[in-house]
Amino acid sequence: MDTNTQNIYLFKALDAYPFALEEAIEALNYALSYDEKNVQALCLMANLQADQLNDFEAAKHYFEAAVASKMELPRIYPDYVYTLIRNEDFDEAQKVLDYALLLKGADKALLNLLQGQLFEAQKRNKKALKAYKCGLKLGLNNHFITFAENEIERIKKKLPKKRKAKKKSKTKRKEKK
Repeated sequence: MDTNTQNIYLFKALDAYPFALEEAIEALNYALSYDEKNVQALCLMANLQADQLNDFEAAKHYFEAAVASKMELPRIYPDYVYTLIRNEDFDEAQKVLDYALLLKGADKALLNLLQGQLFEAQKRNKKALKAYKCGLKLGLNNHFITFAENEIERIKKKLPKKRKAKKKSKTKRKEKK
């Protein structure tokens, strides 16, 4: 009986989020009161904390509880990594990413895109470009591929432009000789 009640509250929270935040929070609190280790409820509460309240420390707490509850569940990690990047916990984000990439069933394309975002946040744009290209190769739908292509074009704009002037000056020197 408790599982059904917990699921009802979880479904109410999923249905309400992100449009009716008060209802979502109330339903999540009920769901977590029935099972404080429910991974989906913990992840939704973490996303709510990060995306709506910008409370990344609270979000990290909920993600950590979700990982402790079911470490091998790959759906936890993309949002967790993104939260860590936004909170500038770059070393921790890299460790979580490294682990998530090893999980069977993990969305490797999305994780590679997150790797690119992590590198970009660290101003390592060449590595970011490489990670974005890897994510693009692993993409399985048009929407994702379009998004990855846009990320690649955006990061290319941040890379230093190769100067053609150097080539011209070398050819001018050769002509003078």
